[in-house]
Amino acid sequence: MPESTAILSVPPGLMPRSSQPRHNGYPPSTTLRSPPQSSLPSFYSPRPTAAASRAIPDFDLNNHSSSSSSHAPSAVPPYLLQQAQQNDDPLPLDGGRFLTPGLDHHHVPPSLVSPAFTPPATPGTGTPALQREAASVPVDSSDEVNGGVGSLKPKLLEKLPEVRCIVRARIPTTTGTEIFLHLYQNNIDNKEHLAIVFGPHIRSRSLDAPRPGETEMDRMIRGAYTGRLYPGRTTSHLPIPATPTPPTPPSGPPLVRIHSECYTGETTWSSRCDCGEQLDEAARLISLPPTPHGAIIYLRQEGRGIGLLEKLKAYNLQDLGSDTVEANLLLRHPADARSYGLATAMLVDLGLGGERGVRLLTNNPEKVRAVEGPGREVVVRERVAMVPLAWRTGGERGVQSAEVGGYLRAKVRVAIRSRARHVHQANGSGW
Repeated sequence: MPESTAILSVPPGLMPRSSQPRHNGYPPSTTLRSPPQSSLPSFYSPRPTAAASRAIPDFDLNNHSSSSSSHAPSAVPPYLLQQAQQNDDPLPLDGGRFLTPGLDHHHVPPSLVSPAFTPPATPGTGTPALQREAASVPVDSSDEVNGGVGSLKPKLLEKLPEVRCIVRARIPTTTGTEIFLHLYQNNIDNKEHLAIVFGPHIRSRSLDAPRPGETEMDRMIRGAYTGRLYPGRTTSHLPIPATPTPPTPPSGPPLVRIHSECYTGETTWSSRCDCGEQLDEAARLISLPPTPHGAIIYLRQEGRGIGLLEKLKAYNLQDLGSDTVEANLLLRHPADARSYGLATAMLVDLGLGGERGVRLLTNNPEKVRAVEGPGREVVVRERVAMVPLAWRTGGERGVQSAEVGGYLRAKVRVAIRSRARHVHQANGSGW
């Protein structure tokens, strides 16, 4: 039996899994011969680092020439070498190579594709999930300088409006998440505003309050019940033993979005704005596992508070060359006529006021003070940005059109002008 051996290179991707080696190096008594010279494809990876593999001398990837003539591989177990020599079979080594008895051999560098090492854990278990918690920024409106809520102070109502939840109903959604839709009335307008509640731990105080002369059936019909409704149920409150224990609520503040109605963006598939996309994204973020917990306050203030009639007129002005803000001003409306006092009152009624606070989904830091209310009835602990989907995906997804681009640019210009005006006024230089 000849004592000399040689190395034959085999790409690791062509080896069966059962043949992939678990031992590194070569027998200490052997010398190795380089394979025929060839030009390496561009997709071959660079040499492995010392942290990821055994010690390997530097070599030229194009010429296969080693900068060092010495190499100290670890030994192949003797029983494997003896078995290969007796059967005249190639011995599988690391990196997709074989030690073949009977041929001359000299030193060659290890496989150029990847180092041979055992992963510290099962691949993929540390990969972040696609559905992950939204990133947020801590905010504190009591800190005028470093609170992260902007420099402008919005005009707030002296007193929060009175709100009352009239009815609540369970809504199974197409995504599999169940929500509870709350309809509110108030003492400052005749509109029906909505609260879209995710999770079983958020309840309306005004809805649950007893009302004179109502029966148990009345309470169930308006949604003032615990647990779930089912055919034949006769009481609004289930007996304690029969009430299933709800999941433990998350320890952190609930996620909240204040969303203004946009009939065109949510119903008629308009690409003049990204309002429908923002509503969908807010619902997705709030309903993330393990336990959906939060609310979307849906205010009926179409067109930044000017109504659908005036909004459609503004669209025609935009086609004539005006942007969103300019069109509102030409119609003798404020650039933004929205108010958030109702949203604050509804959050308080849902038990989301107080020091525990909420996480607010908004791109506008100055909306934090507007939502907190005149007496900080609601405390915003964190702000979560609503980045347009088209921006996050490089234009592969999301609303894309010349109109929505102009809409977003107008919003940015308004924010810049507002902050610049505040700086000039603070410095006493006027505007």
